[in-house]
Amino acid sequence: MLHLRLITPPGRTDDVLRLIENTVGTTHLVVLPGAARNPAGDVVLCDVAREAGDELLSGLQGLDIEDHGSIAVENIDLSLSTRADEAEAEAPGEGADAVLWEHLTDATHEESTLSVTYLAFLTIATMIAACGVVLDNAVLIVGAMAVGPEFGPLAGFSTALVQRRPRLALRSVTALLVGFAVAMAVTVGFALFMDSVNLFSQAQLDADRPNTAFVYAPDAFSFVVAVLAGIAGTLSLTSAKSGALVGVAISVTTVPAAANAAVALAYGDTSQTVGSTNQLLLNLLGIVLAGTLTLLTQKWLWRKRT
Repeated sequence: MLHLRLITPPGRTDDVLRLIENTVGTTHLVVLPGAARNPAGDVVLCDVAREAGDELLSGLQGLDIEDHGSIAVENIDLSLSTRADEAEAEAPGEGADAVLWEHLTDATHEESTLSVTYLAFLTIATMIAACGVVLDNAVLIVGAMAVGPEFGPLAGFSTALVQRRPRLALRSVTALLVGFAVAMAVTVGFALFMDSVNLFSQAQLDADRPNTAFVYAPDAFSFVVAVLAGIAGTLSLTSAKSGALVGVAISVTTVPAAANAAVALAYGDTSQTVGSTNQLLLNLLGIVLAGTLTLLTQKWLWRKRT
């Protein structure tokens, strides 16, 4: 169930109440006339089944409530109410399959912001991966994958394509391009520093690396895994199963490929630089393609079911 807290202009409260009452899956409706002060208006509270949430939110936006008042949505972790159980049963579909498009857009917008924190996480992850590829240490590679925040902009770009939000698409692309450029540039300097203190060497980079050689040798499996990870990551976002994102993060080799390209560039190894860059681009393409197709499929299936 979702809990909605609305601030509505007095002249539109009746329209809001009519919309809520006519939406299947709503319950626990409370009206507090004149309770809001900033902005001034009435406070309307209600609960709605997740599978009916997107319809109700779209209707409220059609009444311009967000422009003249406020719409706040919270997840209800526990609701002991027979009426709530009945509302969930009345709503069409399953809550786990429902997509709250405004929530998804807002979440990916935040994750796609080019911030100092985002750059720090991506840069640190790339430097950890650089240590992993030089030492041929799979544990460090997995750790770097888990630290990397790049799935946020990738999901944001897929959402922007489906929702036709050019500003979100531009924000996501900017975060990806600037983020990886900064992370790789810093990692080049990090590799040169590590070489100067005899912790990295070109011999280590050129040696047989059975655990990490895959990061500069893209193949069909690289694309297949990226597509599967993109599907899983998108489903985890739309169904609020955020725990699955950790598994997604350690399934694709975006950060390790960027790290290997940076270290190879520091040593002037053109072959590994090109191979790693191709690996990186192939994974990014696979995730975006899978995410976009998954969202389109979910949108079509939900409309057909409801």
